[in-house]
Amino acid sequence: MTAVLYSYRRCPYAMRARMALAYSGIPVEIREISLREKPASMLAISPKGTVPVLQSDDLVLEQSYDIMKWALKQSDPDQWFSVETESVIDEWVEKNDGPFKKLLDQYKYPDRYPDISLEETLSQATISFLGPINEQLKKSAYLLGPKMSLADIAIFPFVRQFSMVNSEWIDQSGLNFLKQWLNEHLESPLFLSVMQKYPTWYDPTPE
Repeated sequence: MTAVLYSYRRCPYAMRARMALAYSGIPVEIREISLREKPASMLAISPKGTVPVLQSDDLVLEQSYDIMKWALKQSDPDQWFSVETESVIDEWVEKNDGPFKKLLDQYKYPDRYPDISLEETLSQATISFLGPINEQLKKSAYLLGPKMSLADIAIFPFVRQFSMVNSEWIDQSGLNFLKQWLNEHLESPLFLSVMQKYPTWYDPTPE
């Protein structure tokens, strides 16, 4: 059975799952869902109703980072992930998925946070996460050193989303190493390959 991934093209969680699956060369059927009309087949295996959701035979994975790790355990040709690097990668992803994602939401949806200024959000995001990434990238081309790792792929879609709120922000930020790293990912064949558009998938109508 070909694995099935319920996905939404612009969701950063789904994006990183698709990138890991594509990198690993795992055959997968991409089912692009409508967030307003989620398919019953997806809700049956994952009642939480968020993407991505991977189904492979009897295995169901509901968290994007779990999907990424699962994919790389099947095939990891460039050694993006290992027992030795797992704890460091986990730390980066926890900072991204926790505090930084909260700041990203504040920045992207300011109307939902009327008591927090955009300047304050930008400052916090830069000091707590984007600045440290830039400092790390001063030392090496990628977050863990001279080679790409799972940390880069797991975090990139969220930095991309942050930068898209104001396209001029990154040029004015002084975070030049972060900008270079971001642009490399944006132009990579891997990223471009997982951003193709799929028609919205609906459950087959019973005959």
